[in-house]
Amino acid sequence: MEMIYNSPNYVVVEFAQLDGASAGGFEIVDKQARREIYIAGESAEQFRSQVRELIATEPSMEDVDEFLSQFDDYMHHPVTLH
Repeated sequence: MEMIYNSPNYVVVEFAQLDGASAGGFEIVDKQARREIYIAGESAEQFRSQVRELIATEPSMEDVDEFLSQFDDYMHHPVTLH
């Protein structure tokens, strides 16, 4: 598990590939709404590719937050502390 992005609005954590899995996954958390989504498999690979393209443009934090906001409608799981 590695935090790959952290802003006042979002945090993104990458989970490494586990034995036998084709890919790892990503947890994207909207700090303001206190909601999260976990993406894995093909969706995670697509996300990874989109992030690489975004990073190549040397984006600002606002640009990255705007990119992550496309996942807001899919964040249905509330963030809870364990």
